[in-house]
Amino acid sequence: MTVSTREFEGLQIPAAGTYELDAAHKRVGFVVKHLMVSKVRGQFAEATATIVVGENPLDSSVSATIKTGSVETGQVDRDNHLRTGDFFEVEKYPTMEFRSTGVKSHAGAEFVLDGELTIKDVTRPVELIVEFEGATTSPYGQHVFGFSAHTEIDRDDWGLSWNVALESGGFMVSKKVKIEIEGEAILQQPAA
Repeated sequence: MTVSTREFEGLQIPAAGTYELDAAHKRVGFVVKHLMVSKVRGQFAEATATIVVGENPLDSSVSATIKTGSVETGQVDRDNHLRTGDFFEVEKYPTMEFRSTGVKSHAGAEFVLDGELTIKDVTRPVELIVEFEGATTSPYGQHVFGFSAHTEIDRDDWGLSWNVALESGGFMVSKKVKIEIEGEAILQQPAA
Protein backbone atom coordinates (compact mmCIF):
# COMPACT_ATOMS: atom_id res chain seq x y z
CA MET A 1 0.00 0.00 0.00
CA THR A 2 1.35 3.41 -0.92
CA VAL A 3 1.56 6.22 1.59
CA SER A 4 -0.98 8.95 0.81
CA THR A 5 0.86 11.92 2.33
CA ARG A 6 4.31 13.12 3.33
CA GLU A 7 5.72 16.11 5.15
CA PHE A 8 6.98 19.16 3.24
CA GLU A 9 7.89 22.32 5.13
CA GLY A 10 5.22 21.79 7.75
CA LEU A 11 2.51 20.65 5.29
CA GLN A 12 1.15 17.15 4.81
CA ILE A 13 1.30 17.02 1.00
CA PRO A 14 0.27 14.25 -1.41
CA ALA A 15 2.63 11.42 -2.22
CA ALA A 16 4.56 11.80 -5.48
CA GLY A 17 2.72 10.43 -8.51
CA THR A 18 0.25 11.16 -11.28
CA TYR A 19 -3.19 12.43 -10.26
CA GLU A 20 -6.32 13.09 -12.31
CA LEU A 21 -8.94 15.76 -11.62
CA ASP A 22 -12.08 14.18 -10.16
CA ALA A 23 -14.92 15.09 -12.53
CA ALA A 24 -17.45 14.87 -9.68
CA HIS A 25 -15.50 17.30 -7.46
CA LYS A 26 -14.36 20.21 -9.57
CA ARG A 27 -15.36 23.67 -10.69
CA VAL A 28 -13.66 25.62 -13.45
CA GLY A 29 -15.31 29.00 -13.17
CA PHE A 30 -15.00 32.63 -14.16
CA VAL A 31 -16.33 36.02 -13.12
CA VAL A 32 -16.80 39.10 -15.33
CA LYS A 33 -18.38 42.47 -14.63
CA HIS A 34 -21.60 43.21 -16.49
CA LEU A 35 -22.70 46.77 -17.32
CA MET A 36 -19.87 47.92 -15.01
CA VAL A 37 -22.15 47.38 -11.99
CA SER A 38 -22.60 43.66 -11.30
CA LYS A 39 -20.82 40.32 -11.66
CA VAL A 40 -21.75 37.39 -13.88
CA ARG A 41 -20.41 34.00 -12.86
CA GLY A 42 -20.03 31.03 -15.15
CA GLN A 43 -18.24 27.75 -15.44
CA PHE A 44 -17.12 25.07 -17.83
CA ALA A 45 -18.88 21.82 -16.96
CA GLU A 46 -16.36 19.64 -18.81
CA ALA A 47 -12.68 19.82 -17.89
CA THR A 48 -9.89 17.32 -17.34
CA ALA A 49 -6.51 17.77 -15.72
CA THR A 50 -3.44 15.70 -14.99
CA ILE A 51 -1.29 16.77 -12.07
CA VAL A 52 2.14 15.22 -11.66
CA VAL A 53 3.29 15.70 -8.07
CA GLY A 54 7.07 15.49 -8.07
CA GLU A 55 9.34 13.85 -5.51
CA ASN A 56 10.40 17.46 -5.01
CA PRO A 57 6.98 19.16 -4.91
CA LEU A 58 8.46 22.25 -6.56
CA ASP A 59 9.04 20.10 -9.67
CA SER A 60 5.31 19.32 -9.98
CA SER A 61 3.33 20.08 -13.16
CA VAL A 62 -0.23 20.47 -14.40
CA SER A 63 -1.89 20.07 -17.78
CA ALA A 64 -5.60 20.75 -18.29
CA THR A 65 -8.12 20.68 -21.11
CA ILE A 66 -11.42 22.57 -20.91
CA LYS A 67 -14.25 21.99 -23.39
CA THR A 68 -15.37 25.44 -24.54
CA GLY A 69 -18.83 24.22 -25.56
CA SER A 70 -19.54 23.25 -21.95
CA VAL A 71 -19.72 26.90 -20.87
CA GLU A 72 -22.70 27.66 -18.67
CA THR A 73 -23.76 30.85 -16.93
CA GLY A 74 -27.35 29.97 -16.05
CA GLN A 75 -28.76 31.92 -19.00
CA VAL A 76 -29.23 29.97 -22.27
CA ASP A 77 -29.03 32.94 -24.69
CA ARG A 78 -25.81 34.19 -23.08
CA ASP A 79 -24.31 30.68 -23.12
CA ASN A 80 -25.16 30.30 -26.82
CA HIS A 81 -23.60 33.71 -27.53
CA LEU A 82 -20.41 32.67 -25.69
CA ARG A 83 -20.16 29.63 -28.01
CA THR A 84 -20.17 31.80 -31.17
CA GLY A 85 -17.32 33.49 -33.03
CA ASP A 86 -17.80 36.59 -30.84
CA PHE A 87 -16.20 34.60 -28.01
CA PHE A 88 -15.05 30.95 -27.95
CA GLU A 89 -16.02 29.86 -31.50
CA VAL A 90 -16.52 26.33 -30.19
CA GLU A 91 -16.95 24.64 -33.59
CA LYS A 92 -13.45 25.69 -34.63
CA TYR A 93 -11.83 25.71 -31.16
CA PRO A 94 -13.50 22.98 -29.06
CA THR A 95 -10.97 23.17 -26.24
CA MET A 96 -8.84 25.53 -24.18
CA GLU A 97 -5.55 24.24 -22.77
CA PHE A 98 -3.42 25.09 -19.77
CA ARG A 99 0.13 23.79 -19.27
CA SER A 100 2.27 24.74 -16.31
CA THR A 101 5.87 25.69 -17.05
CA GLY A 102 7.13 25.67 -13.47
CA VAL A 103 6.48 26.45 -9.84
CA LYS A 104 7.52 30.08 -9.50
CA SER A 105 7.33 30.32 -5.72
CA HIS A 106 5.53 29.09 -2.65
CA ALA A 107 4.73 30.28 0.85
CA GLY A 108 3.04 27.86 3.21
CA ALA A 109 0.16 26.19 1.39
CA GLU A 110 0.18 28.72 -1.50
CA PHE A 111 2.05 27.83 -4.68
CA VAL A 112 2.44 30.16 -7.67
CA LEU A 113 2.52 28.34 -11.01
CA ASP A 114 3.81 29.85 -14.20
CA GLY A 115 1.98 28.45 -17.19
CA GLU A 116 0.61 28.93 -20.67
CA LEU A 117 -3.08 29.30 -21.48
CA THR A 118 -4.23 28.59 -25.03
CA ILE A 119 -7.58 29.91 -26.21
CA LYS A 120 -8.51 30.04 -29.92
CA ASP A 121 -4.94 29.01 -30.90
CA VAL A 122 -3.47 31.98 -28.99
CA THR A 123 -1.02 30.96 -26.27
CA ARG A 124 -0.05 33.47 -23.61
CA PRO A 125 1.67 33.23 -20.23
CA VAL A 126 -0.42 33.24 -17.07
CA GLU A 127 0.36 33.04 -13.38
CA LEU A 128 -1.91 30.72 -11.40
CA ILE A 129 -2.07 31.07 -7.62
CA VAL A 130 -2.81 27.63 -6.16
CA GLU A 131 -3.87 26.98 -2.58
CA PHE A 132 -3.22 23.42 -1.39
CA GLU A 133 -6.27 22.46 0.67
CA GLY A 134 -5.11 19.10 2.08
CA ALA A 135 -4.58 15.44 1.29
CA THR A 136 -6.30 12.31 2.57
CA THR A 137 -7.39 8.77 1.77
CA SER A 138 -11.07 8.50 0.82
CA PRO A 139 -13.39 5.86 2.34
CA TYR A 140 -12.89 3.99 -0.97
CA GLY A 141 -9.12 3.77 -0.48
CA GLN A 142 -8.28 6.48 -3.04
CA HIS A 143 -5.45 8.92 -2.35
CA VAL A 144 -6.93 12.39 -2.87
CA PHE A 145 -5.86 15.99 -2.47
CA GLY A 146 -7.82 19.19 -2.73
CA PHE A 147 -6.87 22.57 -4.15
CA SER A 148 -8.22 25.91 -5.25
CA ALA A 149 -6.64 28.28 -7.74
CA HIS A 150 -7.24 31.69 -9.23
CA THR A 151 -5.86 34.21 -11.67
CA GLU A 152 -7.04 37.23 -13.65
CA ILE A 153 -6.67 37.67 -17.40
CA ASP A 154 -7.51 40.29 -20.00
CA ARG A 155 -9.77 38.51 -22.48
CA ASP A 156 -8.62 40.81 -25.30
CA ASP A 157 -5.22 39.06 -25.12
CA TRP A 158 -6.90 35.92 -26.53
CA GLY A 159 -9.11 37.66 -29.10
CA LEU A 160 -12.28 37.42 -26.98
CA SER A 161 -12.94 41.08 -27.66
CA TRP A 162 -16.67 41.36 -28.38
CA ASN A 163 -18.26 44.22 -26.46
CA VAL A 164 -20.79 47.05 -26.53
CA ALA A 165 -19.94 50.58 -25.40
CA LEU A 166 -22.35 52.03 -22.87
CA GLU A 167 -23.79 55.54 -23.19
CA SER A 168 -22.93 56.09 -19.53
CA GLY A 169 -19.30 55.14 -20.18
CA GLY A 170 -17.52 51.83 -19.98
CA PHE A 171 -18.56 48.59 -21.64
CA MET A 172 -21.20 45.91 -21.31
CA VAL A 173 -18.64 43.22 -20.38
CA SER A 174 -15.38 43.83 -18.52
CA LYS A 175 -12.10 43.03 -20.25
CA LYS A 176 -10.77 41.55 -17.01
CA VAL A 177 -11.87 38.01 -16.25
CA LYS A 178 -11.27 36.32 -12.91
CA ILE A 179 -10.68 32.59 -13.21
CA GLU A 180 -11.57 30.47 -10.19
CA ILE A 181 -10.82 26.73 -9.98
CA GLU A 182 -11.56 24.26 -7.22
CA GLY A 183 -11.13 20.54 -7.24
CA GLU A 184 -9.98 17.23 -5.95
CA ALA A 185 -7.37 15.08 -7.65
CA ILE A 186 -7.13 11.29 -7.31
CA LEU A 187 -3.90 9.31 -7.48
CA GLN A 188 -3.72 7.22 -10.66
CA GLN A 189 -0.08 6.12 -10.66
CA PRO A 190 2.35 6.38 -7.75
CA ALA A 191 5.85 7.64 -8.61
CA ALA A 192 8.24 4.79 -9.44
